[in-house]
Amino acid sequence: MTRILLLTLLHPLPENPARGAFVADRVRLLREMGYEVKVVNTLPRMLKIHEQRRSTMQGVAKAPRQFEFEEQPVLTIRYTAFPDHPFPSWTSASIKRQAKRVENWLGDWRPDLVSVHTLWPAAVLAQKLASLYSVPCIATAHGHDIEVGLSANYSSRIIQLIKSVQQLVVVSDKLAEREPNSVVIPCHVEVPEKLQRPIEKWQGRWRRGELEVLFPANSKRPEKDHYLALQTCRELETRGWRVKIGDLPNVPRNIVHDRMHACDIALITSRRESGPLVAREAIACGLPVVSVDIGDMKGWLPPHCIAKERTPEALADAVEAVLKSEETIQLPIIFEKEHTSRELEKLFTRILKKS
Repeated sequence: MTRILLLTLLHPLPENPARGAFVADRVRLLREMGYEVKVVNTLPRMLKIHEQRRSTMQGVAKAPRQFEFEEQPVLTIRYTAFPDHPFPSWTSASIKRQAKRVENWLGDWRPDLVSVHTLWPAAVLAQKLASLYSVPCIATAHGHDIEVGLSANYSSRIIQLIKSVQQLVVVSDKLAEREPNSVVIPCHVEVPEKLQRPIEKWQGRWRRGELEVLFPANSKRPEKDHYLALQTCRELETRGWRVKIGDLPNVPRNIVHDRMHACDIALITSRRESGPLVAREAIACGLPVVSVDIGDMKGWLPPHCIAKERTPEALADAVEAVLKSEETIQLPIIFEKEHTSRELEKLFTRILKKS
């Protein structure tokens, strides 16, 4: 049985089960494929009050040194970093010092492969451990490292990490355009079969009925642009609709799927996305999606689901077009679990043969 040591900056925490759910999906899939996986969650040192800077940081300050997720142990290691990483050398040295603790935790267990999700700074430790055990290292970038990190003051560190790993994996064709030597393996859609629904034609009263809109993100995250979603709902109200809008704060996956079943449409207004995965989950749950032109949406969503401009009026037009439409929306095969499994198997086989 191949052993994989997986490091990640993002992973569900006891106080924040929504954090890094897509990484937990990948770990679960690897175990279903027969791999033995151990998970190390790299987290910055911070005070509870600092969690308020970003909603995604909820639960980080008090995360235990070790905890169980889905009956499997997860090791938490800490590194020192300042906001926006003004001293990348300090951060790099801090996280490298945690290699010994990981080694002690693993004991006699030795990995055949190190996999890291997110590059900075988790991949610094991943590279150190891969060198320690003389095994290959694969890095998966989910968006932020490439879309934001390559323009940040620590961009040279990210470029160095990309060059040093045996293979860079990205989750969308959009990211692959910026990193031509990467391999594209999208995050698969993890919606239980019993919760999957076909998209049905809307049956309410046109421009008079009630419309339940789901903003499928935490409204406190500035890059999700909740204000544009609110403006769109106001525009719909001027056309006669009675609109209710709700967001998805840091809640467990089952509640996310319940909300998707209860709403009429999902509205995505993000300024930056590599996917987004939540749009695929919405379609799987039978919830139609309207979005700005972001991430890989144009590659698989029908044209009438994409707003022609990034304005409330264009988004409202798209909402009404989707409500009128009888077109069936199906997820491409590349988002299915079986496709992801095959691609991962091919990648691991190739990398391990070289080592």
